[in-house]
Amino acid sequence: MFIYLSKKIAIPNNINLRCVSWNKDQGFIACGGEEGLLKVLKLETQADDAKLKGLAAPSNLSMNQTLEGHSGAVQVVTWNEQYQKLTTSDQNGLIIVWMLYKGSWYEEMINNRNKSVVRSMSWNADGQKICIVYEDGAVIVGSVDGNRIWGKELKGIQLCHVAWSPDSKILLFGMANGEIHIYDNQGNFIVKMAMNCFANVTGAISIAGIHWYPGTEGYVEPDCPCLAICFDNGRCQIMRHENDESPVMIDTGMTVVSIQWNYCGSVLAMGGSQKVASQDKDVNVVQFYTPFGEHLRTLKVPGKQMSAVSWEGGGLRIALAVDSFIYFANIRPDYKWGYCSNTVVYAHTRPDRTEYCVVFWDTKNNEKYIKYVKSLMSITTCGDFCILATKADDSHPQEDNEAASVSASYMLVLCNSIGTPLDSKYIDIDPLFVTMTKTHVIAASKEAFYTWQYRVAKKLTAMEINQVSRTRKEGRERVYHIDDAPTGAADGMPDFTKAFTATRDSICCITATDKTLIVGRESGTLQRYSLPNVGLVQKYVLNCRAYQLSLNCNSSRLAIIDITGVLTFFDIEAHVTDGSVHSTVGELLKFERKDVWDMKWANDNPDLFAMMEKTRMYVFRNLDPEEPIQTSGYICNFEDLEIKSVLLDEILKEPEIPNKDYLINFEIRSLRDSRALIEKVGIEDASQFIEDNPHPRLWRLLAEAALVKLDLKTAEQAFVRCKTYQGIEFVKRLSNLQSESMKQAEVAAYFGRFEEAERMYLDMDRRDLAISLRIKLGDWFRVLQLLKTGSGDADDTLLEQAYNAIGDYFADRQKWVNAVQYYLQGRNQERLAECYYMLEDYDGLERLANSLPENHKLLPDIGHMFVTVGMCEQAVSAYLKCNKPKAAVDACVHLNQWNKGVELAKNHNMKEIGSLLSKYASHLLEKNKTLDAIELYRKAHYFLDAAKLMFKIADEEAKKRNKPLRVKKLYVLAALLVENYHKQIKTTQQEKGKGKISEATSALAGLLEEDATSSDNRIIDTAWRGAEAYHFFLLAQRQLYEGYADAAMRTALHLRDYEDIIPAVEIYSLLAVCACANRAFGTCSKAFIKLESMDTLSAEQRQQYEDLALEIFIKHSPKDNRKFELDSLQEVEEGKQTTCIVTGRIISEYHFWICNVCKHCALEQEISNRNFCPLCHSTVE
Repeated sequence: MFIYLSKKIAIPNNINLRCVSWNKDQGFIACGGEEGLLKVLKLETQADDAKLKGLAAPSNLSMNQTLEGHSGAVQVVTWNEQYQKLTTSDQNGLIIVWMLYKGSWYEEMINNRNKSVVRSMSWNADGQKICIVYEDGAVIVGSVDGNRIWGKELKGIQLCHVAWSPDSKILLFGMANGEIHIYDNQGNFIVKMAMNCFANVTGAISIAGIHWYPGTEGYVEPDCPCLAICFDNGRCQIMRHENDESPVMIDTGMTVVSIQWNYCGSVLAMGGSQKVASQDKDVNVVQFYTPFGEHLRTLKVPGKQMSAVSWEGGGLRIALAVDSFIYFANIRPDYKWGYCSNTVVYAHTRPDRTEYCVVFWDTKNNEKYIKYVKSLMSITTCGDFCILATKADDSHPQEDNEAASVSASYMLVLCNSIGTPLDSKYIDIDPLFVTMTKTHVIAASKEAFYTWQYRVAKKLTAMEINQVSRTRKEGRERVYHIDDAPTGAADGMPDFTKAFTATRDSICCITATDKTLIVGRESGTLQRYSLPNVGLVQKYVLNCRAYQLSLNCNSSRLAIIDITGVLTFFDIEAHVTDGSVHSTVGELLKFERKDVWDMKWANDNPDLFAMMEKTRMYVFRNLDPEEPIQTSGYICNFEDLEIKSVLLDEILKEPEIPNKDYLINFEIRSLRDSRALIEKVGIEDASQFIEDNPHPRLWRLLAEAALVKLDLKTAEQAFVRCKTYQGIEFVKRLSNLQSESMKQAEVAAYFGRFEEAERMYLDMDRRDLAISLRIKLGDWFRVLQLLKTGSGDADDTLLEQAYNAIGDYFADRQKWVNAVQYYLQGRNQERLAECYYMLEDYDGLERLANSLPENHKLLPDIGHMFVTVGMCEQAVSAYLKCNKPKAAVDACVHLNQWNKGVELAKNHNMKEIGSLLSKYASHLLEKNKTLDAIELYRKAHYFLDAAKLMFKIADEEAKKRNKPLRVKKLYVLAALLVENYHKQIKTTQQEKGKGKISEATSALAGLLEEDATSSDNRIIDTAWRGAEAYHFFLLAQRQLYEGYADAAMRTALHLRDYEDIIPAVEIYSLLAVCACANRAFGTCSKAFIKLESMDTLSAEQRQQYEDLALEIFIKHSPKDNRKFELDSLQEVEEGKQTTCIVTGRIISEYHFWICNVCKHCALEQEISNRNFCPLCHSTVE
């Protein structure tokens, strides 16, 4: 940051000022003084020249209004920016609220308590409320429309200051004795604020100022100190909130009268006076501090007594009330910014985010890329890259294994010109100063510096590669203490413990080129190190403390700007003898400029540099200045006799939308003079001038001027002098052309005047050359136009090329619909397939695949496209068309279409499908995905394997005693899979026979094959047993609950055959219940006998059954009452007759219904009113 006095306004009649306040939004300046003086001024810039913007533009008073109304000295002025109101108060306690009407200020409201004097007034952050404090302890809070909200008298307290919290929930009252009390917004006392900055303070103190930054422009860091409280003795504390127990404390060593934060809370200005040892009187000074207590600058101001300070809204100027004058000082902030590869990188804060918003603005294409960075410390640029130095974020793990310390506090991020991170390093030293070269990043704290040889995927010259490879072997990172004297030898891993060793002479600035590193120390010592192997080469001593260092392009001269803004130069290569034998290396040149805040060496000339002095830019050649240019821009780059400057002040007013008008190019005098000579005098005289002042850019200028006039000899000589090989080749090609108009057309094309060149070619009837020019430019739309409009037939190949190029143009911009039209005309099948795929036009893709000849190279790609979207049939078709059955099978497997895959494998005699299927199934079974394995086998038509797994699941579910209906369904599914297996075997045999043998023979062959191939006949033979068991189990219970006890008992009797599936206890328990309900106590008795004789029962359970049997059979004789039941029982036992699956009865009729699927029977009258088979749930036909 640099600051200098820029303007002074005198108040008439030498009336001393008491207060000043600058309206942050509209720019009005209100100043109050003795004898009731109150003025409102406005400084406005009147720039006629478009390049003069910001501080460089002259400013004049556009408003100078004296406001009449006060009789006593005006002591308090405060603005309400939101509602454009000015509130003032004088020593008599009179308060006036002023409003703006038609460009002038008028009284709106007046108030006077006639009791005491107003000491302070403060509007809250949204401008809705004002708090007024009187010396006698009275407090009034009013609304913006003049209504009183509340009032309170604080007894025995003398008030002098008031401040609102940013959220308007808290009020701070400053007392005359230096205490600060915290109240809520209704006037209720909360607590007395702890003052930590009074250590070793004696005597009376008073508050000089309280300012609480409301966060309207965001904060420079998360949890940033924002409440500044300063006392007249120079002690100050900056707090994060009103109860902060560890505030930042400052002892300014001055007498403070006024304080204020700038617009974004990054700089605190303290105005007052300071004793100077060499003089008896006090000197007016303004000191500037960061929120963390770091001193930035001191500004000395002439005059006797300073009374107030106030910042401008944008933070670029500050107004100082001194005696009967208002002084204005310009601020040149230390923005976090840099310039790399045509890109301006700058950072700003936003109120809605805690991070810094870093903008990478590509000035060539006017595109911007935004990156949010937490706790950003600095931005450093070089070449095509930039380094962002930040505090390490604890929430992210540190991935860099090479970092020496696990608990590294800081981070260096290497980014390219669009903000993409390429590499990063965690370091333990505080990167207060960072510089970078093409290969190295150097970061320094006050005690030590760290070097990192970074790696980027970029072409280096052979010499640079050699240099890089050598340093890589020795290690990419190093840490050196400033008091060490390294020799350049390798010393293993970086040792960050060096960073914590204190030094008496701290580092204050650094700079580096590819071969030299210069470190400046507070004492004025400069230490010169060699690079890439860091070795201490030389020490120099200056008589000033450097603030900014810069080496020229050949590292021979060092520019030094000290903390007072004085620019000097040091020749580090010079050998100076003092008349004796001894000679010293390095000489301070006899050159000095004051008020310098920025400078930049030319990249291509060691004697050229540009510097900023106040609002003027000077260009120096061999320390001789050219005439200055009015600008307040920051210098980006100085190359080819052109200076690129950026008006950061203007950009940061609206950082989200940078304007190319704020990027200015300045040509230096030799370039301007050469251009004027060429235009006005002629090429020969200009050639002589350039000979005397040679520079590649000037020779290029001459060459281009000679080309325009077709002076090929001069052009060639000039291209040779500026070493432009392409230019030399171009001149040779021109000299071979016979036609003058052809030469002119070529020159027009060379200078980028393509429309003119094309017109010349067409006038010469050389459409082919016009087309060729447009092809070189890649303007295929114009190529197509020229091909179509010209007479004669267009070249078909060229037409196709144009169509395809335009298709590419649309495809690159993802306009696939437009691209398809042109690819169709250009017959570009590959790109057409890609477009169809991107458009999800799979019908078009299928049509394209069908139109391609067999074995076309595009078919596998189309097949793959279909696979990625799950279209198996089309994928298989494409793969088979290009004779890739293996890929087709793989596609089926990938898409889980196993039946199709198995069929293809069989048709093409591929053996591996079975093993692949088994492998996948076992993989699913390992992961306990049995149902997925069943589905896999089913789709692949491996029905028996699927059935085995299904039976396994059903058996497990049965053992778990799950719902019987669920278990029945599982057994039915398993049985259906077995039925599918039967059908498959039968179908296979029929296909083998191909109609030559009878159906009965093929069925018999199928059965024999089943018998031969089946390793588990039980599953095939008894497929429906599980389903039958649970069907009858459910049916018996349903009949029992519906009241059909006889039918329930008949059904339950069938369950005796299924003791291997349903536990016997459940079967005989159900039978006993049904028999008892049916009063068939004989059957019931047999069921109890079975239950009591079971080995699986415990003694307790057996006893319970015996007791229950005793209770039943005491009352009822164990005999069946009905004879037909016994008969039916005998029938079942003797001849295992067919059972009706609807009722559970024995079928004695000759005509009955058989299910087509499960082959089970039912009485015709029972099935007639049903739509589905009760067992397998297939449709009744």
